[in-house]
Amino acid sequence: MTWNSGKEAAIAPGQAGEAAIAPEQAGEADRETLAHMRANAEKGDAQFQSVLGSVYLCGHLSVAKDEVEAVKWFRRAAEQNDAAAQYNLGNCYRDGKGVEKDAVEAVKWYRKAAERNHAEAQFNLGHCYNHGEGVAQNYVEGYKWWLLAAAQGAKYVKAAILMAEIMMTREQITEAQRRARKFKPK
Repeated sequence: MTWNSGKEAAIAPGQAGEAAIAPEQAGEADRETLAHMRANAEKGDAQFQSVLGSVYLCGHLSVAKDEVEAVKWFRRAAEQNDAAAQYNLGNCYRDGKGVEKDAVEAVKWYRKAAERNHAEAQFNLGHCYNHGEGVAQNYVEGYKWWLLAAAQGAKYVKAAILMAEIMMTREQITEAQRRARKFKPK
């Protein structure tokens, strides 16, 4: 299902062979979907909690954006080791969405998600190390996380790797590669 604002059809014509829902029906479909999500999230389902956090963060399903509510749901899921929620909570701390900006707290949540092999969190954690944001600057550690993200096919990381290589010694690159090979997701 494609998330929508309620102003367009909830399902695009011809998508998965289903008929389109008229815009006036989208609001009811959104409410039903939201109720289903909330019920499962309140039962403790981390995936539904994480998705509900995204719904509030972006204002999907005809819901008004509410960054504080988004952080609440991301935190509940993140505490259950949901990597996507950990990554999104890190972004909230990085950007000051629903919480005060806190680069150290962002790194904490990026690390948790990165250790669970979340490619975007690995990229962001690498960035934090490379630029000394919320953690001591460490090109070797940053490069390691970027290598891990790239190994998962994250194409956007290739330019960052090339730029890092300009600033690193051959020994630093070799050490980062060794650390990446030793990495075992949690």
